[in-house]
Amino acid sequence: MFGILKDKLSKAIKSISEKFKEKEQEPKKEEPKPESVQSTVENPVEKIEAPIEKPIETPTEQLFPEPATIVTAPAIEKPTEKIAEEKPTLLKEETKPKPEKKEELKPVIITKKSEQIVKQVGILKPPEKKSFISKIFEKAVKTVTEKRIDEKDLLPVLNELETDLIDADVAIDVAERIKADLLKGLVGKEIRRGKESEEIVSAFRQSLLGILDVPQVDLEKLSDTKKPVVLLFLGFNGSGKTTSIAKIANFLKERGHSVVLAAADSWRAAAIEQLEEHADKIGVNVIKHNYGSDPAAIVYDAVEHAKAKGIEYVLADSAGRVHTNQNLMQELQKMVRVNKPDLKVLIIDSMTGNDALEQARAFGGIGVDAVIFTKVDVNEKGGAILSVTNELRKPILFLGIGQEYKDFEKFDAEKFVSRVLG
Repeated sequence: MFGILKDKLSKAIKSISEKFKEKEQEPKKEEPKPESVQSTVENPVEKIEAPIEKPIETPTEQLFPEPATIVTAPAIEKPTEKIAEEKPTLLKEETKPKPEKKEELKPVIITKKSEQIVKQVGILKPPEKKSFISKIFEKAVKTVTEKRIDEKDLLPVLNELETDLIDADVAIDVAERIKADLLKGLVGKEIRRGKESEEIVSAFRQSLLGILDVPQVDLEKLSDTKKPVVLLFLGFNGSGKTTSIAKIANFLKERGHSVVLAAADSWRAAAIEQLEEHADKIGVNVIKHNYGSDPAAIVYDAVEHAKAKGIEYVLADSAGRVHTNQNLMQELQKMVRVNKPDLKVLIIDSMTGNDALEQARAFGGIGVDAVIFTKVDVNEKGGAILSVTNELRKPILFLGIGQEYKDFEKFDAEKFVSRVLG
């Protein structure tokens, strides 16, 4: 059941998940280091050696193996001594500059290492101390890195999904709606590592449930406020209308409700006999006239019979209609006008594919109140359920899932979505 639609959605979920994983594997851009630091050493913190006590008084041969050069230059406030004395307060003292003192020129020994140390004095800051909690938090953030996906990354997958949905009998406007929902729900969203499929399935679920979010009808509670409840069944020839009427009659009778059938399909050969055969098996009565009789009058007699006998439900059959046959459509409108049914139930063969949407539109002028889909057990696509619901904005009462009377399942949107999403 719904195997093709399920496969198409699973394929899309997998493709989108892979897009998120590709994003995760992209190398992060490193921030450029400050020019001042790059101009001196690659990593000044690592290059600083332990403070040297009184380097000027130490013989050159012991402190530095390379030959020294003696030059005459202004005194530099004993930088090496300053490093040794002011280890903990280097930054603090630098923020409060002291007035320069004029001293006599003294010979200073400058080597490459000491020159490097002197240059670093004015640019280095002590490394920022981080608390133990801060370090743990940073490590945790790296562990659960969140990823964002761009629209340009997602569009190719969704464009392919749109085509696949149409192949699964989803109407074009419905496929476009699902695509728009996923763009809105996924683009720019932060998704934690390992949660890609879960979040994508959630986005699909919300979109599909939004399409199926229509006011529901509890068939059994209708008789609490009105008796009899009149249900008129509509549908094209071969949609499974008569069998569905029998299944609903059986459903209601098993739950303690009284039912009578109205054989208002007085045009199709053997239609009355077929309905009578079902009624005998279920154990309910049928109100019928001769072939060629006015269908509106047959339903009217069935309603009067139900009132006289205290019967709760009247289920009225009707001839299969084709929207191009204006006489049959006018006759159907007369049945509605005379009997004012409480529910006009459209029966649709789920195997008709995209034609299901055309059938729904054909009966739009009559005013459909609810829908039943038949032959769902052999339908591998399932897109028609989404298309018709989106078009009519009316509830689905039942799904026909077999030939037996018990093969009749109350429609549950959550269950349907779980089926197609796996």
